[in-house]
Amino acid sequence: MRAEELAEFLGVPLNTVYIWNHRRQGPRAHRVGRYLRYRWVDVEVWLESQALDRVA
Repeated sequence: MRAEELAEFLGVPLNTVYIWNHRRQGPRAHRVGRYLRYRWVDVEVWLESQALDRVA
């Protein structure tokens, strides 16, 4: 998916996605030419790593 699609999916500004990529904090990105692309599986893995582990 494109960076714009990721930002919309996560509900964050597009600039946040670019900052995450620069800081290597967000989902794993792939550079295709001059564009960033994301695989759904990488986004899902990253989201799972961000989950809060709550104990009742």
